[in-house]
Amino acid sequence: MKAVFVTEFGGVEKLRHEEIPAPEPKANEARVQVHACGVNFIDIYFRTGLYPAEPPVILGMEGAGVVESVGADVTTVKPGDRVAWAMARGSYADMQCVPAQMLVKVPESLDLDLAAASMLQGMTAHYLTHSTYPLRTGEAALVHAAAGGAGQWIVASAKLQGARVIGVVSTPAKADIARGVGCDEVLLASDDIAAEVKRLTEGRGVDVVYDSVGKATWDASLNSLKPRGMMVTFGNASGPVDPIAPLLLSQKGSIFLTRPTLAHYTAKREELEWRASDVFNWLRDGVLKVQIHEVYALGEAARAHSDLEGRRTTGKLLLRP
Repeated sequence: MKAVFVTEFGGVEKLRHEEIPAPEPKANEARVQVHACGVNFIDIYFRTGLYPAEPPVILGMEGAGVVESVGADVTTVKPGDRVAWAMARGSYADMQCVPAQMLVKVPESLDLDLAAASMLQGMTAHYLTHSTYPLRTGEAALVHAAAGGAGQWIVASAKLQGARVIGVVSTPAKADIARGVGCDEVLLASDDIAAEVKRLTEGRGVDVVYDSVGKATWDASLNSLKPRGMMVTFGNASGPVDPIAPLLLSQKGSIFLTRPTLAHYTAKREELEWRASDVFNWLRDGVLKVQIHEVYALGEAARAHSDLEGRRTTGKLLLRP
C-alpha cells in the first residue's frame, strides 16, 4: 500500500510517499480501507518533531473509510461497516489498523468525506465548549482563527450554547466567513485585539479564549480575559508558547489556564460516542455546513501542509488515498 511518512523530522521536503507493507490487524483492531483523511496542524507538529514520536512516523490523526477485516476479540465493528475515527495516528495511507474502541459508525445518510472532515475538529469544538469551559447563555468567547476548520466548528458550537462570540481572522475575506458561521463580531489579527475586546465588552473582557495560534496571540489572549476567566490554549500554529511563571495568572486577574487535548476528552467510550453523535447530528441538522477547502491526492500531502501552514486555506483539507 502507499503511505505518507517521515523518517527524519523537518519541513515538507521530509515527507515521503512510498509503498510499504499493508498492516495486519492485531487483537482489538480493525483494518480500514481509508476513503479520506483529514489534514490538521497536529500532523505538522509530528512532521517537525514538535510532538515526539519514533520514526518512521505515518502521519494523519483522523479519517473515514470501510472496515476491511478485524482482529481477534473485535465485536463492535465488522467488515463492510462505514466508520470514522480521530486521534489514532496513521491515516495518511491506503489502509490503517485502528483500535476498534476508537471507531464510530458513520450513519448511512452521511458522506464519508464529511465524516473524515469532521471528527477531529468537530469533537475538539465539542469538548472545548461543552467540557473544558462549558459555555452558558450570555457568556462571551474569543475565538482565534475563526474562519479555519476548527474555528468554524468552535464558533458554531459556542453559538449553540448561547454564547456571544468574537472571532479573530487574518483577512477581510475570512471575516465574511467567520460572520457566516455565527460570529457576533469579527476582528482582524492586525487589530489591537485586547483593546478591541475590552471595547466590545465595555471593559469587562471575555469569559474564555479559545486559542489555537499559540505564540503570536498569547499576550493578546491573556489581556482579553475578564478576572477569573479561562485561557484555553490548544494549538501552536505560530509556534509553541514560551514557559510562564504561575504568578502571571494572578497578575492577569486570577485567571485559569489549561492546555487540553482531544485524546483526554474521548478516553472513555461513552464520551467518544457522545461527542461523535453530537457532531454527526449537527451535520445532519445543518448546524454547520462543513466547508471542504480542497481534497488533495495522498501524494500531494506536502502541498496540503504548505497551504495550511501558509494560512492560505479556509475550512477543511482532506487527502484522498
